[in-house]
Amino acid sequence: MAPATPGAPVAANDVAIAGFAFSPSTLTVSKGTEVTWINEDRAPHTVTGAGGLNSPVLKGGDSYSFTFHSAGTFSYGCDIHPFMHGTIVVK
Repeated sequence: MAPATPGAPVAANDVAIAGFAFSPSTLTVSKGTEVTWINEDRAPHTVTGAGGLNSPVLKGGDSYSFTFHSAGTFSYGCDIHPFMHGTIVVK
């Protein structure tokens, strides 16, 4: 499916959900950083993983933000599309 907002730029701490993938697939941030996932697909997606990541279903154009307070490596995925995976590394 085509993205809802094709070619929308993302900020340094944003993760685009486009083409049934998280981009970037790995993002490194500092403790205390808020990361925002933006669904650019028309299909619904979620952001679900360790450390409290648990978005509602994100429709096209929706976003979800989460602040990482602890250092570590946080893997996440989409509950609707289990082949979609990403990682946040917090230093």
